[in-house]
Amino acid sequence: MSSSISRTLSVALVATLPVLTTPFSASGQDAAPLSAEQSDPRTLGWMQGFPPPDDKIIRFSDSDYFNFPKSRWTVCHFRQLMPTTNVSRGLGAPVTLERRIDPAIDTLSFRPLGAEQDMTWLDALSANYTDGIVVLHKGAVVYERYAGCLDEAGQHGAMSVTKSLTGLLGEMLVADGTLDENAMVASVVPELAQSAFGDATIRQVLDMTTGLRYSEDYSDPNADVWIYSAAGNPLPKPEGYTGPRSYFDYLKTVVKEGEHGPAFGYKTINSDALGWIIARVSGKSVAQLLSERIWSRMGAEQDAYYTVDSTGTPFAGGGLNAGLRDMARIGQLLLDGGMAGGQSLIPQKAIDSIRAGGDKAAFEKAGYALLKGWSYRAMWWVSHNANGAFMARGVHGQAIYIDPAADMVIARFASHPVAGNAANDPTSLPAYEALARHLMEKSATP
Repeated sequence: MSSSISRTLSVALVATLPVLTTPFSASGQDAAPLSAEQSDPRTLGWMQGFPPPDDKIIRFSDSDYFNFPKSRWTVCHFRQLMPTTNVSRGLGAPVTLERRIDPAIDTLSFRPLGAEQDMTWLDALSANYTDGIVVLHKGAVVYERYAGCLDEAGQHGAMSVTKSLTGLLGEMLVADGTLDENAMVASVVPELAQSAFGDATIRQVLDMTTGLRYSEDYSDPNADVWIYSAAGNPLPKPEGYTGPRSYFDYLKTVVKEGEHGPAFGYKTINSDALGWIIARVSGKSVAQLLSERIWSRMGAEQDAYYTVDSTGTPFAGGGLNAGLRDMARIGQLLLDGGMAGGQSLIPQKAIDSIRAGGDKAAFEKAGYALLKGWSYRAMWWVSHNANGAFMARGVHGQAIYIDPAADMVIARFASHPVAGNAANDPTSLPAYEALARHLMEKSATP
């Protein structure tokens, strides 16, 4: 397949993988990116007017629809660009979050990794192109701020935070006995028997310790990621296209490389393979199961939604879009042992498995310089720090950060011009830890 066809067919997958992309200035030339304030989509006028001016229109069929700074509008409007499927919040009233706003948080100071000077919490939000952030402490909102394309009623792409919810659903099915973590993938999804996934265990898929030949090098026009993107694209395929036509079709073509088990390798296709496994054993898509087991029962404020391929399959690796407070509710649910409204939504066994973390030696082989001592379990990132913090992470700055010792949850949406989290981790991670210390000290003060 030619690089031009691959790139024209690329879908939101491009925004969900942990790779570095080149930021662009408003003129489209390689340059230092515009600041958060300069690239605010309202300031730049993207999609404003009826109709918008020709030079301010963003279409999914445009190859640059997710290039910075257009991406700062796109992250809040995937439903306007491509087909989606709903995640219903149900018909009951939302559960109101108590508010105890702490004005001292904005001036909280911390030292970014590798820096020589301190930074304030508020300055870090602009540095990380934060579109919205909510902090819960002991279940109450102590901080909330929105910028860019997002407000409290809006929805935003969760990117690879989606993977963690897919992993959570998988871990829940393991905990309740519906899914055997030691079973081979082929025994659950026979269609994958001849693929690289066939002789992997469910646990190896959950923890991404599969040996797969799959390149996510965006600088290579023939990389596997472009073929996968083309397969998942819901638009009609161009004349002469002979490749796979859905996520599931592509997964059947994945070839094995190395052995399953010894090393962690972050590859989005594991999440979509798990999505297929979940659908097969539960009889429901990840969107349906998420709604049934969690979203419709936790007191969510808004429906969520997933982007889908041409067969209506939700993108389990990065297609979730939701309101920010509802993402914080997910974190609080895990912090509360899976309990909401006096009911158990998530088995404690599933939460304990995630918090225990995965194989540190396997994770170390992946070479994450800023995540020394971390591990990966059920598609969650586990810090193993003194507070037992663990998190869901998505490119361009998406996060759910859960700190059990501080009784704190941070949910953040962002549109950083660089996809890789290495671009914002140096400020984000120490900021989260500084906020945890602040809240713990505040709680300890009589």
